[in-house]
Amino acid sequence: QVQLVESGGGVVEAGGSLRLSCVVSGRNVSDYSMDWFRRAPGKEREWVAQISRSGGVTHYADSVKGRFDISRDVAKNTVYLQMNSLKPDDTAVYYCNWGHQYWGQGTQVTVSS
Repeated sequence: QVQLVESGGGVVEAGGSLRLSCVVSGRNVSDYSMDWFRRAPGKEREWVAQISRSGGVTHYADSVKGRFDISRDVAKNTVYLQMNSLKPDDTAVYYCNWGHQYWGQGTQVTVSS
């Protein structure tokens, strides 16, 4: 059984930081690329960041480039999303995704102005 469990969301003031975690079981984070997505209230799901299968290549949406950093710990089978300089527009439920197949339940991030 494959499970992805996100954590680390919360309420933060604009300009603050949060680090999201996604613990994977049933698959290895090194077996496929992994992504973070988000869905803001009333909006479509938006892709945020990706880390390659090798872990050596990362990609970011323009809206978060320079502020967010995706990384992973293979030993912990966990992927992270470090979010800095947060803006109210970053308010959303954040989801991790393994191999474009499996999703976590999401973690809420709320950025107050």
